[in-house]
Amino acid sequence: MTTKVMTFYGTSVGKKVVMAVTGFIVFGFVTVHMLGNLQIFLGPEKLNAYARFLKGTGAFLWAFRGVLLLSAVLHILSATQVTLQSWAARPEGYAVRRYRETTYAARTMRWGGPIIGVFVVYHLLHFTTGQLHPSAPHFDGTDVYNNVVHGFQVPWTSAVYLLAVLMVALHLYHGVWSMLQTMGAAHPRYNRWRRFLAAAFALLVGCGMAAVPVAVLAGWVRPV
Repeated sequence: MTTKVMTFYGTSVGKKVVMAVTGFIVFGFVTVHMLGNLQIFLGPEKLNAYARFLKGTGAFLWAFRGVLLLSAVLHILSATQVTLQSWAARPEGYAVRRYRETTYAARTMRWGGPIIGVFVVYHLLHFTTGQLHPSAPHFDGTDVYNNVVHGFQVPWTSAVYLLAVLMVALHLYHGVWSMLQTMGAAHPRYNRWRRFLAAAFALLVGCGMAAVPVAVLAGWVRPV
């Protein structure tokens, strides 16, 4: 069984399937994370209660984090291997590069992924552990609401987040498009709907993630 799995993974199709499955898991997390963050608009009690609920799940939370971390590692590994295979198949660059069945999002996937990875580390140090939070000496792990508001009141911090949101949205757009293609929805009859679903999902998540720093900078959400 293990040999068959490794043999399948050794193929280009196998790597793309792993990318699709792990991408689905990561996309699901991003969506849930966005919905959780939007509770900031319901007030500090709601957001802080949500944070306490997550921490109270204990073993389940750590198991979920483990699955998410494994999915991210496999996603990066398979994406890197697919890229290297693609480069090996075309060792010489095209004299004239024509982008026909691709988009700006697709062309930025290879460097957008590492940028998102660096941002995730910054995000954890900013809002989870607090080392890079503006009020680091007074960071309160139980007061998520005020941590988020004070963090986004720093303009350059919000700018970094908004840039990261743009990269995530582009990654989601091309990722969903490619995932649906890998799963068999690659047909001229479905391509328009596949593109629509990918764009709608990326736009929805991107706007949801950008809403919090924008609201803080605009003064619509204030510390308490």
